[in-house]
Amino acid sequence: VLPASHRHRSLPGLTERFELFVMKKEVCNAYTELNDPSRQRQLFEDQAKAKAAGDDEAMFIDENFCTALEYGLPPTAGWGMGIDRLTMFLTDSNNIKEVLLFPAMKPEDSKKEAQPAEGTSV
Repeated sequence: VLPASHRHRSLPGLTERFELFVMKKEVCNAYTELNDPSRQRQLFEDQAKAKAAGDDEAMFIDENFCTALEYGLPPTAGWGMGIDRLTMFLTDSNNIKEVLLFPAMKPEDSKKEAQPAEGTSV
């Protein structure tokens, strides 16, 4: 379940979203925005647990977004087509990593301790 998508109004277990594929490649993602702050926070918490368990694609809790939802968000929907996906389609690439201008950086290892600079004492 996409954390920001609204649950389907009449079919439990589904969300109101779709993806557009052209020649077996996803080029567009669309969904009705979830505008319930408590449900959104719960989904973010589920994502944070998945991230802690090693899911690289899971999201962190976005407290600012949850707080903004508490002020009210009217029913909203939209779609997004990233330039990277469009470039993938135009260049007939099979992997999005082949067309990314700025690939994702390797995550910092929070377990490594900072080493003091040479000539300094601790």
